[in-house]
Amino acid sequence: MRRFFIFNTWILVAFIAVLPVLLSLRTTSFNFYHTSFRSVKLAGIFPFDFSESIRDGSNLRYNFYKDSCPEAENIVRSAVTDIYSDHRDLAPSLLRLFFHDCFIQGCDASLLLEDRNISYEKQAIPNQTLKGFDKVDLIKEEVEQACPGVVSCADILALAARDSVFLGGGPFYPVLTGRRDSLQSFFQEAADQIPRPDDNITRTLHLFNLRGFNARETVSLLGAHNIGKIGCDFIQQRLYDFQGTGQPDPSIPLDFLSQMRQNCPDNNKNNVSSNGMFSTFTVSKPMNVHHSNNKGMSYKQALSSAVSSGASFDTHYYQSLLRGRGLLFADQQLMAEEKTAKLVSAYASDDGSTFRMDFARVMMKLSNLDVLTGNQGQVRLNCSRVVSS
Repeated sequence: MRRFFIFNTWILVAFIAVLPVLLSLRTTSFNFYHTSFRSVKLAGIFPFDFSESIRDGSNLRYNFYKDSCPEAENIVRSAVTDIYSDHRDLAPSLLRLFFHDCFIQGCDASLLLEDRNISYEKQAIPNQTLKGFDKVDLIKEEVEQACPGVVSCADILALAARDSVFLGGGPFYPVLTGRRDSLQSFFQEAADQIPRPDDNITRTLHLFNLRGFNARETVSLLGAHNIGKIGCDFIQQRLYDFQGTGQPDPSIPLDFLSQMRQNCPDNNKNNVSSNGMFSTFTVSKPMNVHHSNNKGMSYKQALSSAVSSGASFDTHYYQSLLRGRGLLFADQQLMAEEKTAKLVSAYASDDGSTFRMDFARVMMKLSNLDVLTGNQGQVRLNCSRVVSS
């Protein structure tokens, strides 16, 4: 009875929540967007439409498993709900897993593979702090019990990420299904191409642009840093040895520097080599920066006590950047270029509804990125292993 109630509640809430997103896809006009965006006079400065070059997901469809495994999405949703009740860090964990998977060769669950004989994506430095693999395995096991060998790990990860974001206070968005799982992992690509917390704005925009995301979509996706806590390991170099100077990042306001140092004291000396520079491991850490332990800061903490931060998926990330209180150098760099700074200002200027709508749309686009469909790839029985032919 409890699960029946949950399912029906989810369906009703999801329909109400996703209706404006679906309607919004009928137009690429700037007129769709909130008055607050027009008020900062961005429309006439550069193209504001979301990129139409989605790669591509054209073979995906709604309710792909309606005949082969009709309860698949309900099983995923129920499992995510049960896990979330005990693990409130599930949303940032699965969201980062999904982003890191899609960002390297598309949404194909290649990140989940393991191999005794070769290096694989999980082992790449940018992925070594990811969490939630065990939760994906638990969900996969439940789906396999109902429909053996039918539902791909790529679809399970896409659905679970969406459902956990919604449970964590984020927007609901449609997820098409029919993805297939990759036959290989991409270690070197993951090591080289995952965005890093010390990236400048040029590199960040370049990496996202290579995958078809324009500036607005990039700024919206980075708003995922709204949720979770950013670990001190990803902040300390900026606080104590910015770019090898032995000094903090001079752009950090002094009061905020003091606050950050209180939360993240200098215990990173062991990571400094004999020539005084941080080791390769330290400078290569990825933009997967959220930790569930107590050592770190959230963007709610980054705002002064005089500023209301509201719900998790609101504007507090963007408000922090406007005040120079970005936790990551890469985040604060959004204020270093006019077009991204105007986007930050626009997202910060209303109640969060524009950001939530944009985030839902860009997550739909991300979930369709370079997917495998049809006879491509395979459906794994275990998400960490390729099915032998």
